[in-house]
Amino acid sequence: MHWNEQNDELRPELPVEETQEVTPEPASVPAPEAVHAPEPAFEPEPEEKTSLLKKELSFRRKPKQPSEAKPPKAEKEKAPREKGSGLKKELSLPSFGRRKKGPLDEDLAPDPEPKPKEPRKPRARKERSAKRSKRLVGLKIGGSQLAAARIVNNGSPELVQVAREPLGHGIVVGGELREPELLAEELRAFFRKHKLPRQGVRLGIANNRIGVRMFEIAGINDPKQLENAIRFRAQEALPIPIEEAVLDYHVLGERTDDDGQVVRKILLVVAYRELIDRYVAACKKAGVRLAGIDLEAFALLRALGEPLADEAPPSDAALVVVAIGHDRSTFAVSDGRVCEFTRVLDWGGATLDVAIARELHCAPSEAEPVKRDLTLAAPNVPEGLTQDQADRAREAVRRQLQTFARELVSSLQFYQNQPGSLGIGEIVITGGTAHLGGVADELQRLIGVRVAVGDPLLRVKLGKKLREADEQLGSLAVAIGLGIED
Repeated sequence: MHWNEQNDELRPELPVEETQEVTPEPASVPAPEAVHAPEPAFEPEPEEKTSLLKKELSFRRKPKQPSEAKPPKAEKEKAPREKGSGLKKELSLPSFGRRKKGPLDEDLAPDPEPKPKEPRKPRARKERSAKRSKRLVGLKIGGSQLAAARIVNNGSPELVQVAREPLGHGIVVGGELREPELLAEELRAFFRKHKLPRQGVRLGIANNRIGVRMFEIAGINDPKQLENAIRFRAQEALPIPIEEAVLDYHVLGERTDDDGQVVRKILLVVAYRELIDRYVAACKKAGVRLAGIDLEAFALLRALGEPLADEAPPSDAALVVVAIGHDRSTFAVSDGRVCEFTRVLDWGGATLDVAIARELHCAPSEAEPVKRDLTLAAPNVPEGLTQDQADRAREAVRRQLQTFARELVSSLQFYQNQPGSLGIGEIVITGGTAHLGGVADELQRLIGVRVAVGDPLLRVKLGKKLREADEQLGSLAVAIGLGIED
């Protein structure tokens, strides 16, 4: 993100990348957080082997409306889309402590003729600076933990360090920072303990109060007029007062319609200023210098999606990724290059803790170890439980997964109601809860679409000093994606 002191706005830079979290919906549609698509009524029985929902979803590309006809062959795509986030809200931070070489340096040279090494010094500093700029620390602040991944982007991304620590309850709730002072203390201790660099940090955010839209504007060529038109559309489409919002947009591409007018495809992101300012202030107080702020959905798609070459034909199946967090889940749909839809679901792993605790008459904190040891695929009895208790805990988990499946189906149906939407080929899940035994298979049975556990190391290679640990890395997928520079 870019902080503009003149107009007191946090303006993110938008490199052209494709893992954007977007919703190609008309301006009359309310924000993702305010839109609740009708939930399909279903109550699948536990013993059913086939899904009652698979007839609800389409597996083929939905035809575009006549108004969205393909442009003539002569038109050019002036803004090629690249893999990654189209909204990497870069914060431009000044460089301090570097003195330019002046005439006095030449006057004080011991030899009348300059040494051959002297002209190379500024170039060497530039090379070191360029190399440093490719090193990023992806930072995810969740509801229950802090997670960081240090990535060296030199050719292919290299993961050189990972770190995570529990975060106190109530500091972050539903993606909103409630206790900035406490978070600053936690961040300061976290970076000190793991000896993480405090510069070049990219922060991820995910919240229902962040709106993402994609729309088209025709017949406007002047940049200032285009910006005014986009702000007007933002005020129409999203229930966020402009004076209370931070917004950014990017032109994804251009085409010429039948009347000869230039039609621009716009990606728009709007967030409450207070939401962003709280995180920025906490990081600043902790001594963490942000290099950018990115949406978690974009980072998730970068980590779990294979990059497509520009000349590759478009895919007929959408890439759907879901990161199951502590108290919320991030849902994102991509065509392989651009994030076409995203939503934050109010469902997380803590929901299972509460359900198990009710069955076993214990605290949710005591139920969490039971959840980790429980499997749905092959009935087992976790240590300290009877067979009856294990069976009741398993049924409680299945009931909650039915609720989660409804949320996923509702989001998929909302996406597929948009013109040009793709068929759903597979859902990739990640997060700590995704690694529970049999969860992916149970969701696949309920939804009727193939569900697989994603590999957060898909896009990165491991550094020499970092060995692949036996522990689950699902909760690090967003942090790793934040560190990838595409």
